[in-house]
Amino acid sequence: MKLRLIFATIALVSLLACSGGADEAARQARSSTAADAYERAQGNIAAGNYQSAAEALQQLSTRFPFGPYAHQVQLDLIFVYYKLNDIDKALAGIDRFMRLNPNHQDVDYAMYMRGLVNQRADYNLFHDLLDINRSDRDPSKAREAFNDFARLLRMYPDSKYAADAKQRMVALKSRLAQHELAVARYYVTREAYLAAANRSKYVVEHFANTPEVEEALAIMMSSYAELDLTELSEEARQMLAHNFPSSGYLN
Repeated sequence: MKLRLIFATIALVSLLACSGGADEAARQARSSTAADAYERAQGNIAAGNYQSAAEALQQLSTRFPFGPYAHQVQLDLIFVYYKLNDIDKALAGIDRFMRLNPNHQDVDYAMYMRGLVNQRADYNLFHDLLDINRSDRDPSKAREAFNDFARLLRMYPDSKYAADAKQRMVALKSRLAQHELAVARYYVTREAYLAAANRSKYVVEHFANTPEVEEALAIMMSSYAELDLTELSEEARQMLAHNFPSSGYLN
């Protein structure tokens, strides 16, 4: 009876050992497969084959949702969708990553990419190629991009993406100021001078240090004059002369 128990124990231990070895072998095989798939995806990204990279990364995410490459796959997909101009998928991926990984070491990158994606959404190659003024277009995406970069600088001022974010915010401020000026010009054509002056005043107050302030002051000066608000018109003229002494609007 004792011999039977001993043999049974030995057999059980051997079986468990074989099972454990098989499980480990399977785990290593999965890890190797994931590594190979990720390497292929990276090769596609490096070669600029973003559609192929997106497909490979999507498959990798589906097959290995909790694997060692899970977070990096999500970040790479965000970049690839950005390069493919797929705004909706890029933003969905960013928001999902930030929601599920608020303390991840690369969350600043996700914030930065959100700004880039929204800035891309505001960009219209067709208009730029034809040199068409697009200042009157809906600026909501430009405003979102500006807020994204501002949030990045507020939460991660030492981020390696901070310097570029600052530069992009300067350009976005001009974009937003141009939209306000386009509206102000429209009001002038409609002889709605008070509305024109108020829009221009908003540019001066909220978009200081942008080139658009010069025209904003000029519109304020002329609009107040049309309204017989001589004192306000003179104040705008003095501000224009002080900040832009060579301005053609002074003639």
